[in-house]
Amino acid sequence: MAKFDLVVKGGRIGTASDVFTADIGIKDGRITALAESLEDGKVVDATGKLVLPGGIDSHCHFDQPAAPDGSRNADDFYSGTRSAATGGTTTIIPFAQQLKGQSLRAAVSDYHAKAAGKPVIDYAFHLIIADPSQAVLGQELPALIRDGYTSFKVYMTYDDLKLNDRQMLDVMALARREGAMMMVHAENTDCIGWITEKLEQAGRIAPRYHGTSRPNVVEREATHRAISFAELLDTPILLVHVSAKEAIEQIHWAQGRGLRIYGETCPQYLFLSEEDMGPFDGADWHGVKCLCSPPPRDKANQDFVWRGLENGIFSVLSSDHSPYAMDKTGKFASGPKPSFTKVPNGLPGIATRLPLLFSNGVQTGRISIQQFVALTATNHAKLYGLHPKKGTIAIGADADFALWDEAKDVTITAKMLNDNVGYTPYEGMQLKGWPVETWSRGELVVKDGTVVAEAGRGRFLPCDPPQTAIPRGRPVVDPALFA
Repeated sequence: MAKFDLVVKGGRIGTASDVFTADIGIKDGRITALAESLEDGKVVDATGKLVLPGGIDSHCHFDQPAAPDGSRNADDFYSGTRSAATGGTTTIIPFAQQLKGQSLRAAVSDYHAKAAGKPVIDYAFHLIIADPSQAVLGQELPALIRDGYTSFKVYMTYDDLKLNDRQMLDVMALARREGAMMMVHAENTDCIGWITEKLEQAGRIAPRYHGTSRPNVVEREATHRAISFAELLDTPILLVHVSAKEAIEQIHWAQGRGLRIYGETCPQYLFLSEEDMGPFDGADWHGVKCLCSPPPRDKANQDFVWRGLENGIFSVLSSDHSPYAMDKTGKFASGPKPSFTKVPNGLPGIATRLPLLFSNGVQTGRISIQQFVALTATNHAKLYGLHPKKGTIAIGADADFALWDEAKDVTITAKMLNDNVGYTPYEGMQLKGWPVETWSRGELVVKDGTVVAEAGRGRFLPCDPPQTAIPRGRPVVDPALFA
């Protein structure tokens, strides 16, 4: 019997700490050896290639419930994971969204049913807490955390999802007590609602006004408020899809105080700007392609997001892949030229996340290979209780990796991304470097842009309580009051 099922030979390996040349021995889907030279197994020739851990995208949305206007996600768990793997990602963590009045356990069951038989790569679930009832906080959520759903998201905006401040504190106290990671969408809902009402009254409804309705200050205020709650209770939190310079400054300020505040940003805040949402005169409604929340900011803001990646303010780069087609099932569900308030928020990006950062970050010298791996794989695994099984190339880890051709010139087109969306906001961008093979647990998933894996091979991953969610032990309020 062969010692290895697979030997990856001749590649230059990158991890979050090192870059080195070695062979990788794989047995039963796991890495069992790293050495200068290995034999006795089927060979994958990685000569001249960079071998990086498969990416982990810990913020993406698939097959969420249809909205009242009929809009729905373009990607399900098959098309979405095909697209993820095309871009070098081997693990996803989408959301199981609770609806108001719905049992949280029922929401989880619904999403397992949606995923059944579809993913081509491995997946876990975050929870979305929209209705923190006594039953949810007292029974369902603690039990689900112990079952491996150790992270959840709360919203400070959107009428059908938002929590008020008291609810935020209740959920945050539970996260601290149960050792879960709490993710926060931080925007001030009342400010947004007030500005939006004034814009609509003035007839200013073109896509560009979506950004006007959500100025930087509403993200800054909500970010500071969430951080203040976290300091009060000594609860580690992650601020998701951070976009604005002022919000980044708040996170940096909190980290400087020693608070366990983590930050996440997304490619749309590095590569898109408010101008991509079209003109104010409404002459072009194709700006809805780039309509998301928080919105892309002005071009000068992009540099502050890059600095946050470079200096470690951000722990992870996620896609926030929330795909809607450019038709009546998606962006134009409310009509051909809808008010920005009627356009589903979100854009696709699960396949382009890694190549965009590699080409514009690693290849330009803004970040190192080690930083790239940390931001796209290792830190995700650590934040959400999947490390060291996922997110690294090490003995004992799952054999999840991608072979990167650093010299490959690529022009992004929607057709190459293997999703169901039909467009990409990054159409025509020129990149250098692309993952030419993606492997999951020692099985080839994508080769040269063609998905070769079968639907349903992906496995569900229960998550451990993450070390990153352990409190500092210095709450402002006596924890006995909310134990």
